[in-house]
Amino acid sequence: MNHPAIRLGAVAAACVSLSAQAAEPLLVKIGHVAALSGPAAHLGHDNENGVRMAVEELNAKGLQIGGRPARFELVAEDDAGDPKQGTQAAQKLVDLKVNGVVGHLNSGTAIPAARIYAEAGIPQIAPSVTNPKYTRQGFKTSFRMVADDAQLGGTLGRYAVQTLKARTVAVIDDRTAYGQGVASEFEKAAKAAGATVVKREFTNDKATDFTGILTGIKAARPDVVFYGGMDAVGGPMLRQMKQLGIQSKFLGGDGVCTAELPKLASGQMLDGQVVCAIAGGIDGTLRPGFDKFKADFKKKFGTEVQIYSPYTYDATKALAEAMVKAGSAEPARYLPVLQKLSMQGVTGTVAFDDKGDIRNGALTLYTFKGGQREELGVVR
Repeated sequence: MNHPAIRLGAVAAACVSLSAQAAEPLLVKIGHVAALSGPAAHLGHDNENGVRMAVEELNAKGLQIGGRPARFELVAEDDAGDPKQGTQAAQKLVDLKVNGVVGHLNSGTAIPAARIYAEAGIPQIAPSVTNPKYTRQGFKTSFRMVADDAQLGGTLGRYAVQTLKARTVAVIDDRTAYGQGVASEFEKAAKAAGATVVKREFTNDKATDFTGILTGIKAARPDVVFYGGMDAVGGPMLRQMKQLGIQSKFLGGDGVCTAELPKLASGQMLDGQVVCAIAGGIDGTLRPGFDKFKADFKKKFGTEVQIYSPYTYDATKALAEAMVKAGSAEPARYLPVLQKLSMQGVTGTVAFDDKGDIRNGALTLYTFKGGQREELGVVR
């Protein structure tokens, strides 16, 4: 027979044990994957810094999840923009049991990685992936922070004809999932608006010499040259266009629409000659908060926002918000909350449709003057 004092002591010990467990910090691992090496590394580090900034702010805020103080940790991986390395990085994050993933930077790496996260049940928010296929694979764990290529390429195709009055266009892509996707959507929209495609060419995402392609384009004398790819190739291409005396306007998607483009192009052909679009846009009442984010980011990291760090920042905050509301950092528990989330971020309202795409995604059109990117306007 148990003595009453012994029973009471056991109950008290159990309560102390439960209380200690409740007070024990909950480690929440946020995975991030991007190209941290290779030609797009500057964009990858920009994205990673957005996550890092959000993680540090979340820790400073002292959030609680399910009654336990949460400590967030960034787990960063490099996929070098390579699909094979991307799936390896994704599997590594799964093996490390991350609670959520922000990434990847590129469509070509994010699309195959999405299956790995889906099979593990881990939510993945892609901050800069624009290929429509990413959210068309049927995975309930895949989310996107920005408008896709159908909107981006289509908007630029219509802009070329309706605003720039282009009648003939040449189209080049880098044969990546992103580059081909956005170039095809541009071509489709430009044709539908009445333009003639006089040249359709391709290169690769590591090329440095475009003489053959550009010589043929020069002979065709298009009003507009559209390039689907990243700034590391787009910049040298612009420089060589200038050397060959090509006067066509140069259009591109978000991959070339970076603060680094003037340096990569050696300042050539940028004053009013380039029009590009970024998937995402800040206007109206959002502007003060976004400007503060940019100022805080520069103060913290000593560099300007490239493109998508505000979206990785918001994506990280969205994962945390869903965890807090669900009372759990377990992916299966907070995923249904994330699917229905509506949160105000520095980039606008973060809310996803039934495919995982951002609702009411915006685009921002830019040009370059005096070596600086200059906004032309936000469209939705």
